Amino acid sequence: MAEEGVRLDKWLWAARFFKTRRLAVEAISGGKVHVDGVRAKPAKTVRVGSEVRIRKGPFEHCVFVRELSEQRGPAAVAQTLYEETAASKEAVASQREQMKLQAAGQLRAAGKPNKRDRRNLQAFKKNRLE
Repeated sequence: MAEEGVRLDKWLWAARFFKTRRLAVEAISGGKVHVDGVRAKPAKTVRVGSEVRIRKGPFEHCVFVRELSEQRGPAAVAQTLYEETAASKEAVASQREQMKLQAAGQLRAAGKPNKRDRRNLQAFKKNRLE
């Protein structure tokens, strides 16, 4: 571990934001990671106190670097590498809740259609095409 800083892609991997360094590099290159408000490159040096914004899917995490590590360790150790802001935690929680509510409103099939359902569907499609 270097005292002055660590590569951004290594730190994101060690902090368990991404499963592999390659995924971290792809996210950084895709503009989904900002350090101190500026779009970063994979080799950007991260220091203690840096603000890192990570967009993963619909969620955006805003974290402050508390410790540096180039090695991936247990999840308990990875959580000590950063501190997520209260606003970020609240935004992620509200986004998750909103997604749950949207999913609850959608109709889902009970399962795989049986033979009778398949025949009815085929007849319906045949009548529509004619």
